[in-house]
Amino acid sequence: MGSMKTRSFLSLIVSFSVLLFLSSLFSSNPLTVIYNGSFKLWHPSAGDQTVINDDCDLFEGKWVRDHGGPAYTNRSCRILPESQNCDKYGKDQDFVNWRWKPAECDLRRFDPVAFLEAVRGKTMAFASDSVGRNQKDSLVCLLSQASICIIVEYPLNLKGDKEENQITNWYFQSYDFTLMLLWTRFLVQEQERVVNGTGTGDFDLHLDRVDTNWTEKLPLVNYLIISSGHWFFRNLYLYENGKIIGCVYCGQANLTNYDFTYAIRRAFRTALQSIDRCEECEGLVTLVRTFAPAHFEHGAWNTGGYCNRTGPLNETAVRLSGTDWEVRNAQVEELESFRMEKTKWFGVLDVTKSMLLRADGHPGSHWNNDWNRGFNDCLHWCLPGPIDTWNEMLLALLRRGFSDV
Repeated sequence: MGSMKTRSFLSLIVSFSVLLFLSSLFSSNPLTVIYNGSFKLWHPSAGDQTVINDDCDLFEGKWVRDHGGPAYTNRSCRILPESQNCDKYGKDQDFVNWRWKPAECDLRRFDPVAFLEAVRGKTMAFASDSVGRNQKDSLVCLLSQASICIIVEYPLNLKGDKEENQITNWYFQSYDFTLMLLWTRFLVQEQERVVNGTGTGDFDLHLDRVDTNWTEKLPLVNYLIISSGHWFFRNLYLYENGKIIGCVYCGQANLTNYDFTYAIRRAFRTALQSIDRCEECEGLVTLVRTFAPAHFEHGAWNTGGYCNRTGPLNETAVRLSGTDWEVRNAQVEELESFRMEKTKWFGVLDVTKSMLLRADGHPGSHWNNDWNRGFNDCLHWCLPGPIDTWNEMLLALLRRGFSDV
C-alpha cells in the first residue's frame, strides 16, 4: 500500500515536471504553477443545499448576519493581492460576517467545484478596469480552494510595462478552464493627454471606436463580464467620427459640455455592438456588471476622504437616485435597449444596490499603500469581503443556465 502511494506521488511530480519542461520548450511566456493546499475539495454544508427559484430576483434583497465564516482567508488563498489583504493590515474582520439575502430566495454559498464543473472546457474573461480585476481576484481565491492553478502570463503588445498592460490567464488544469482579465479603462479607444511629458489625467475618448486591446481576444472567450465606470469622472474630451464633439467636466466655453452618463451610454453601446458583430464569437455569453460605488466620506481619494464604517448601511441611509444609481441606470438601460436587437446572449450582473450598502467593505487605510502612502482605498474591496457575493451571483446565473435575466 505504501509503495502504491509512493508511486502515485512520484507520478504526480513527474507530470508537473513534464508540464514545466514542455512549457519552457514551446513557449516564451512565463509559466508559474501554484499548488494550493492538500488536494482537499471544499463541499457546501447541508444548509447550502437550498434550491434557488429561477424566477427569483438575485439583486433585490438585504444583508443579514451570518457567522459561517468566509470561503477563504489570506492563509488559504496564496495569491491574494496585498492591496486587498485587509486582515493582514489590521482591519477588523467582523465585516465578513454578513451575507446577501435576496428578498424571495436564498443565495447559496460559493461552491468552487460546482462552478468549475459548470465552466469545464470553457474560457471566462473580465473586460474591465481595476474593479473588474478585483472581482477576478475574488473568483481566483474562491476557485483555488478546490483546484490546482496554473498562471500563464501573456504580455500584451501595448506601450509601457505597467501591470494593466499585461494579461494573466489562470488555467485550472483539472477542469480545462481558463480565466483571464482583459484590461480596459473605458471599453472604447482612449488616449491620455500629456503636457511636458507628464500625464494630465485628462483623456481623449473615441466613443464610436471600441478598445481593440480587449475585443481582439473575444474569439477565445465563452463567458464575458464587462464593466466600467469610475474612469468617467474626470475631464474627458469626446470624439465621434474622428472629430471632437464636446467634453465632460472640462467647462470650456467653446465645447459642448456633456453629462458623464452620455459618455458611459455611448461607450457601452459601442462595446455591446462590437461584441454582437463578432463573427468568430458564436455562443458567446456576455454579462454587464453594473457600477460598484466608492464610499469616500469627508473628501475624495486625494483630499483626505476615508471609509471607516463597521457594518452595512441601513437601506434608508442610501439613495437610489444619486450619481451611483445614475451610472447603474445608464448601463442597464443601454443594455436593455440593445437586447431588443441582439443576435447573441446578453444579461446583467446587477451589483449596485447590494454594494451601495457596504461602505464597510473597502480596505480604507488597511492596505499595502507604500506606493500611495497616506491615501485611503474606498474604491476597491477587501478579500475576502462583500465582493465575493458578485461571484456567488455569477454562479447562481451559471446554475440557471443563463436564462433571460
